[in-house]
Amino acid sequence: MSDGEKARTSGEVPRPEQTLPTVNPAAEKAEPPKASLHPAFYVTAWIALSSSVILFNKQILANEAAPFAYPIFLTTWHLTFATIMTQILARTTTLLDGRKTVKMTGRVYLRAIVPIGLFFSLSLICGNVTYLYLSVAFIQMLKATTPVAVLLATWGLGISPVNLKVLMNVSAIVVGVVIASFGEIRFVLIGFLFQIGGIIFEAIRLVMVQRLLSSAEFKMDPLVSLYYFAPVCAVMNGVTTLFIEAPKMSMTDIYNVGLITLLANAVVAFLLNVSVVFLIGKTSSLVMTLCGVLKDILLVAASMAIWHTPVTPLQFFGYSIALGGLVYYKLGGDKIKEYTSHANRSWAEYGSTNPGQRRVVVIAAVVLGFFLFVGALAPSYAPESVDRVRGALGGATAGNA
Repeated sequence: MSDGEKARTSGEVPRPEQTLPTVNPAAEKAEPPKASLHPAFYVTAWIALSSSVILFNKQILANEAAPFAYPIFLTTWHLTFATIMTQILARTTTLLDGRKTVKMTGRVYLRAIVPIGLFFSLSLICGNVTYLYLSVAFIQMLKATTPVAVLLATWGLGISPVNLKVLMNVSAIVVGVVIASFGEIRFVLIGFLFQIGGIIFEAIRLVMVQRLLSSAEFKMDPLVSLYYFAPVCAVMNGVTTLFIEAPKMSMTDIYNVGLITLLANAVVAFLLNVSVVFLIGKTSSLVMTLCGVLKDILLVAASMAIWHTPVTPLQFFGYSIALGGLVYYKLGGDKIKEYTSHANRSWAEYGSTNPGQRRVVVIAAVVLGFFLFVGALAPSYAPESVDRVRGALGGATAGNA
């Protein structure tokens, strides 16, 4: 080969080989969007399950027909059932796949999970014992102070610096609950102390969980948290039950409540944790706050309707202050103004397009408020009439609710 040919050959640039597509573009079709439920479904499910657990526990623990005064055993049963179910779900579904990203070791479990589980157990025990002494309505009023306890716990454990301005913002909650407590007719000191203890233990637990989750290595949703916390809590509560309640219990007590009833109670409690997982990310902070307030109001109303719990006007007044302070603390003044102006515009637009329906909504709200107010006053100003109505409905008694 001549030198010229060599030069021409070396100057040739090789052409890149064409690669055939591995997937036919024409065959690629956009997947249809997956059907999803409306957020209102998740909100409704959470409110229904959360309220049902509280009412269910109260009915079991303070039932006059078949008394079952073993709140620690009931808590242990819930946690044992949750342990079994989370283990099953971890092996059969993808609901607990989040645990694979958690770097859980024996050292972390002993130093973080076990202490949190201890306070979790104490809060559950105190919360259930309270049902033996106080009404559901009064318990919900006391629970309004939980954000205040959490704030003080964050300061006490050094998670955040002390802020007196924030303390002033939450002072309305404390004032409202104090007023509601003075208005409580069936005030029982031991029940009040158990509920305050439960709130304190729960606040410490929440702050400890916040500290744990601040690390990216331990991000957990509520169901994954239950997967880790339920076993240790079940053991702690079980040991407590063996020393305190087991010597006094018998199988007759369990049969009086009913095995099906206890199973249904545990299922509802577990489904509440599952509903929280689906609810997260579906709604805004505003919706979550308002749903919590609505749930508390519905529980107060349910306590009045089911157990004929007397709620005085002073309690209504104090609880209204506490709920208002709770909403202000969680959302802030600017957000409340923004949401209020938006709600006013939407309400005005709804009234212009559906004047008849808006009138019905207003009338229904006024009538409901009137009956709730009169129902709260009835036991104090007309006890004989109330007793006659109860007798007509089947001899229901007020009980300890």
